[in-house]
Amino acid sequence: MSLLTDEIRALIGTEVAPFEFEVSRNDIRKYAVATGQRQQRYLDGDEAPLMFLFSAMMPVIPLSELLPDGRQPDSPLIPELPLKRIMAGGSEYQVHGRILPGQVLVCRQKLADLYEKQGGSGPLIFMVFENRFETRDGEPVVTELLTRIAR
Repeated sequence: MSLLTDEIRALIGTEVAPFEFEVSRNDIRKYAVATGQRQQRYLDGDEAPLMFLFSAMMPVIPLSELLPDGRQPDSPLIPELPLKRIMAGGSEYQVHGRILPGQVLVCRQKLADLYEKQGGSGPLIFMVFENRFETRDGEPVVTELLTRIAR
């Protein structure tokens, strides 16, 4: 018997509203120092390392809105599932261009796929999210496929 009902599967393709953010030289420099980057182009803020985009996706929210364990609430793209424990499953990246100071990037997020597998200790549900970062003109910069696993 499948844990993924037709109602849950119908959520594949759901998107959240895109958001824009400006890449600033100062933010790149702060990120580079905070993450121990060694390449001068990052330390000078001339280009952002790939994982800089992860910080762009983290909203700044009041402490009162954090969950009891101190993390931010989950993405609204995560459907209500019969399995409640969610863990990271990995990311794959396609890099189409450099992340440069002064760029205004648009992030588009969608639930790209849902599928099941049987694990060693029971069923697993895999959720694949597509995070696309592009310029305002629609030129792709980075595409991430992020997998999360419910168990």
